[in-house]
Amino acid sequence: MVGGGVGTMRQIAAIVGLLLLAACGGSGGGASSGGSSSSSSSGGTPPPALTNFTTVTVDAGPAALNVGADAYTATNVPYVTVTICAPGSTTNCQTIDHVLLDTGSVGLRLEASVLNASLLSGLTPETDASGNGIGECYEYVDNYVFGSVRLGDFTIGGETVASMPLQVIGDTTGGFATVPNSCSSSGGTNMNTVKTLAANGIIGVGLGTIDCGSACTRTSGSGGAIYYDCPSSGCANVVTRAEATSAPFQQLPNPVAAFAVDNNGTMLSLPSIPNAGVVSTSGTIYFGIGTQTNNGLGSATVLPVDSSGFVTATYNGTALSNSFFDSGSNFIYFVDASIPECTQTGYTGFYCPPSPLALSPTVTGSGGVGSANAAFTLIDAYNTPAATSNAVPGIGVNPNTQSFTQPITNSFDFGLPFFFGHTIYTAIAGRRAGSANGPYFAF
Repeated sequence: MVGGGVGTMRQIAAIVGLLLLAACGGSGGGASSGGSSSSSSSGGTPPPALTNFTTVTVDAGPAALNVGADAYTATNVPYVTVTICAPGSTTNCQTIDHVLLDTGSVGLRLEASVLNASLLSGLTPETDASGNGIGECYEYVDNYVFGSVRLGDFTIGGETVASMPLQVIGDTTGGFATVPNSCSSSGGTNMNTVKTLAANGIIGVGLGTIDCGSACTRTSGSGGAIYYDCPSSGCANVVTRAEATSAPFQQLPNPVAAFAVDNNGTMLSLPSIPNAGVVSTSGTIYFGIGTQTNNGLGSATVLPVDSSGFVTATYNGTALSNSFFDSGSNFIYFVDASIPECTQTGYTGFYCPPSPLALSPTVTGSGGVGSANAAFTLIDAYNTPAATSNAVPGIGVNPNTQSFTQPITNSFDFGLPFFFGHTIYTAIAGRRAGSANGPYFAF
């Protein structure tokens, strides 16, 4: 369902849109409640400290963004840090910061340029029966990524996955140097650099267990992900890849779904920030829902999604059935002709209300199950935020005026500005998550 975002409030370089992708499968954890990052007991030996979480930072982005004539700083992009090792190695490893956290897509994807030569060569290439490398195209609304599929030992917080497939974006080794026409012809930007992605990589921890599902088990299928056979002469033929959320993997898994425990979803908690914005802020993503004492659902409203991963947002009396929550969208996208749009250069399509505007869409789960008020305050996209603010709440965009090549109609995209001041749960398809079965959103 999603992607990431690039740009600043004073230098909008691009707006990365949404990925439509749903998958299902797997089994998951049980139910509990709570909200802390540690556990305690009434006596005896204390239980081990919980490690099912990591810090999420919203800041100016990786240093590479602020280099050159097209330099910029990121706005409303949530980042985490991951560690990748060559399979089985404890020394050929690299810790990579500023990896975009995306609750709307699936799979780990890292820019080739941020990997050192030793690690890149140590990541085992996935191959087909003939020994040819496997490549992947992953399409978003107005952009795409292409690169090799390799295996690496993955760590985030206290969670690990051995020999997990990941995509190396912009890999130019072997037959991967040229993007297949069937990938690039979809249009949009090739996000094969840190600057185009606004991150060193992207980790998709959305609703699905794997990034393509049944669509990639047959060459005639279609989906947001396409796998290719890549001999040294280049990638051309589409190949099938089996569905699995544990070794032996073929498709890229949702890293959370591949955990041994805490594998049924995520709980993302970010603090409230003032309308003027802040230079940086940080929160926490907890892995698992109802699996530990720190990730219970509590009083959150469960909103089941439909088969495409959508809920319904009712706004101004209109039911928008293709709506969703997406940490990878750096603004809130919706249509309201009554709100003035900005007129400044580079801000076409952004909303500029004359004063902060309280809005109250209502979100309902699939089949009418669950209902919650998704209120937020919309601010002037141009005049309110300080020029140095990299975390800004309440910025809205009219997607009808943006140049998306595959727009999602009839939708309300609750992007990262909505996450500020909320705890948003994303439950993985086919897994029991607290008191309900995934897939669902909750807040």
